[in-house]
Amino acid sequence: MEAVTDSPRELGGARAQRIIDAMRSSVALRGAAGSTFDHVAREAGVSRGLLHYYFGTKEALLVEVVRRDAAIRLELLDRALADAATAEDVIDALVRQLEDLIEHDPGFVTLVFELFTAGRRNPDVAAEIAALGRNAREHIAALLAEQQARGALHLADEPDAVATVLMALADGLALRLLCEPDHDPGPTIRAGIVCARALLTDGR
Repeated sequence: MEAVTDSPRELGGARAQRIIDAMRSSVALRGAAGSTFDHVAREAGVSRGLLHYYFGTKEALLVEVVRRDAAIRLELLDRALADAATAEDVIDALVRQLEDLIEHDPGFVTLVFELFTAGRRNPDVAAEIAALGRNAREHIAALLAEQQARGALHLADEPDAVATVLMALADGLALRLLCEPDHDPGPTIRAGIVCARALLTDGR
């Protein structure tokens, strides 16, 4: 695989979103290895040269897709937790986001794991994925610390450690449920909530 180059050039507007959406759709359909710039350019309605100009490599485009999607999901979580008053409110927000991800955006889960696999062969991709994971972990840890500081909940350990375990729980549940789409997710999610309650309890 080619190395991830410097950060992609700034590309805004509808054309950028078409490219991002085309890559996401292609990965869901063909996997990361099968998603070539030819496929993405054709489906986005842009030239192959434009993808090379703005992103340099396929891996850089994949990273940008994950970066943008992760930012959107963190923003949604911010909004969901803004009015949380108890640990149960926080857990409910986390569960609703997981359920929404599995039901409406399974391609994001596929993309993250595809990119992780690519990172096992490419240290530049691995570094990008690590940075994205670190940003998400630190963001969630800060949200949890803020909730604890204002008395909405009590954390069983350091915010960073709790955030890491909650993320691992969500990642594992998402992968497991998507691997068995016909399996009833209800009992599994309820068991996950039990685990979350061991980490998050009411602060008052």
